[in-house]
Amino acid sequence: MDRPGRILLLCLASLFMAAAAHGDADVPLLSGRVTDNAGILSAETISALTALLRRHEDSTSNQVAILTIASLEGEVIESYAIRVVETWKLGRKENDNGVLLLVVRDDRKVRIEVGRGLEGSLPDITCGRIIRNVMVPRFRDGDYDGGVSAGVDAILASLRGSYAPPAEEASADVGTKLLAGGIFAVVVGLFTLIVLFARGAQSWFLYLFLLPFWLVFPLAILGVAGGVIAFGCYALLVPLFRFWWSKTAGGRSLHTRVSAIPFFAALSRGVSSSGGGSSWSSSSGGGSSGSSGDSFSGGGGGFSGGGASGSW
Repeated sequence: MDRPGRILLLCLASLFMAAAAHGDADVPLLSGRVTDNAGILSAETISALTALLRRHEDSTSNQVAILTIASLEGEVIESYAIRVVETWKLGRKENDNGVLLLVVRDDRKVRIEVGRGLEGSLPDITCGRIIRNVMVPRFRDGDYDGGVSAGVDAILASLRGSYAPPAEEASADVGTKLLAGGIFAVVVGLFTLIVLFARGAQSWFLYLFLLPFWLVFPLAILGVAGGVIAFGCYALLVPLFRFWWSKTAGGRSLHTRVSAIPFFAALSRGVSSSGGGSSWSSSSGGGSSGSSGDSFSGGGGGFSGGGASGSW
């Protein structure tokens, strides 16, 4: 190979090694439960958070880690967070019970990345609430110590099952559930009424068709206990009621009166003739590096993108 070729090859190799080195530097080594590479946390906060997270891991085996960096250098925060947790392997391998709290100072972004095994205890909607209502307001005031500490407290409370959203957000949830409940009552309730009083095999097809609606929507609106009760009532009481009106004098009398109502009679005939089918259709810093000094390593836990992101 001639001299210019060797020089070109050397330059390309140097560029490749520089890029590789840069890629390795993007994800810092896991040296403790708190890695403050952005230099936004005080020594007292780092010490307190390290002790808190150690106690939580000792009692639950959940591994929660905090990372702050200066900038994403143009990368999307979700992809960077996944690279971090895949490198650090937070959580036990058999439980996938790791959580990463990532704060990006200059890009003013934050993300909570949740391991597969904790997505039920710390769902995406709760992560979003913690970011929006607990952390971001403090970050906007430049209070990184308070924002990170409050965020960690909320994360641990959610993992323990004791986190409650702020009163204003709880009120908004109630309004949303009331609206969803009203729509469910009108749409599904109307077809349920047809199932109760219509005759023929088509009405039984409609009964089966409505089963998943009675399972999914009450669970979302009423919670697990209320949803299970509502589904059980529909699945068990509807057949019993149909048996009652078809086999007893009082039931047949009620059925005759209801069937005489023009609106219901038209709907019932429509089900009988169609086969019952229906469709719905602010702060800057020098980027100093620091960690908690805590001996800490990941346990091989897995992540699948659960969590939420936010900005301030």
